[in-house]
Amino acid sequence: MSVIYALIPLSIMLLALAIWAFRWAVKSKQFDDLDRSARDILFDDDEDLHQRAILADRGRSKSTTESSSDAQ
Repeated sequence: MSVIYALIPLSIMLLALAIWAFRWAVKSKQFDDLDRSARDILFDDDEDLHQRAILADRGRSKSTTESSSDAQ
């Protein structure tokens, strides 16, 4: 019976901690976009990264040709 005197305050403190953690998660907008993480698993962004790399290479080659034409 004496154990219950320790378990009741402990359970109240754990409940208060859980409520605080939930309120913090809501305030810091942890639950705003629940679908993005699920989509990230299903769809790869490799194609986007590949296209960005191609565009970056084109931009670099364009700037190098412009600077070489300026030097002439």
